Amino acid sequence: MTAVTLTHKIRLDPTCKQQNYFRQACGVARFTWNWALAEWNRQVEAGKKPRGLELKKQFNAIKPVEFAWMYHVTKYASQQPFIFLQSAFKRFFNKQSNYPQFKKKGVHDSFYIGNDHIKLDELKIHIPKLGWVRMRESLRFSGKVISATISRTADKWFVSLNIILDQPPGVCENQALIGVDLGIDSLAALFDGTAKTKIEGPRPLKKLINKLRSLQRQLSRKQKGSNNRRKARMKVARLHYRIACIRQDALHKLTCLLTCNYAAVTIEDLNVKGMLKNPCLSRSIADMGFHEFRRQLAYKAHMRGNQVIIADRWFPSSKKCCRCDKINDTLTLSDRIFKCSYCGLEIDRDFNAAINLYKYGEFHRN
Repeated sequence: MTAVTLTHKIRLDPTCKQQNYFRQACGVARFTWNWALAEWNRQVEAGKKPRGLELKKQFNAIKPVEFAWMYHVTKYASQQPFIFLQSAFKRFFNKQSNYPQFKKKGVHDSFYIGNDHIKLDELKIHIPKLGWVRMRESLRFSGKVISATISRTADKWFVSLNIILDQPPGVCENQALIGVDLGIDSLAALFDGTAKTKIEGPRPLKKLINKLRSLQRQLSRKQKGSNNRRKARMKVARLHYRIACIRQDALHKLTCLLTCNYAAVTIEDLNVKGMLKNPCLSRSIADMGFHEFRRQLAYKAHMRGNQVIIADRWFPSSKKCCRCDKINDTLTLSDRIFKCSYCGLEIDRDFNAAINLYKYGEFHRN
């Protein structure tokens, strides 16, 4: 049986001294990454072929003299960035990501810790050269911890524990199929062959957009470099974090509902990147989190042995009549009721799409 790997992200409750250590470790990791990237670029310009491990050896040779201050934090903060840089360039050469960029202070601050330096208690984690740090909750899964990443979002610190599970989650016993149509008015329309259901989305950005605008206006009026500007920027970051948490919570509940109760799930292959170019709908589409929904559904289905059936991008799920299979080419985005001129069917367009996706899944199911 294939080993199942999960990452559990837990909020930390560090003291002021521990937060200072985290900032130093993040600074070391950021400095090392920027040094490695600058040296990589320099060697490329000189006609050489740099490698992450070679840069690591070069850095370790000068580290005791030029960067002795790095020894105050865990060794992984100044070693792992070279491996990450090598992986980043591998993805770039495979056309899976853009060219690696230099990191800035306060943007995605994090540092890595290897499994040989990790110790866990019920509600505590041991950080090298720091000691025990309190966690807000205990680890939910039993298994071998292979790595940890300390990161910061707004003014909150988190640890992400990468775990190989001792026992994978239970396989879904229900062999039913369900069709899922994602939308803007509602997060998803579901059809499982007998019942039609709509899942309403929380739309956190839409509900909190006025508060966000107010905080951003306050931020723009603060003098650059002042403490008041730093405080205002933190307020904006906290609100962004709150919006993201509300959205993530809704998506986790929906994807868990689907993977725990249905052995096969049919969704559309949405062109989210192209949809976001629509100036009228981009904010609403981003607020629903279509890409995050598919990512969560994919890894949860893989854990439980479910099948995710992806309908072709050009499959006319909304324009196709779920009763007679005729295509209504005159249907526009503003038409919320699907009306078939051939058989006279009138049905909510989202449910019509969900039924068509259910039928598509029946035909393509293994």
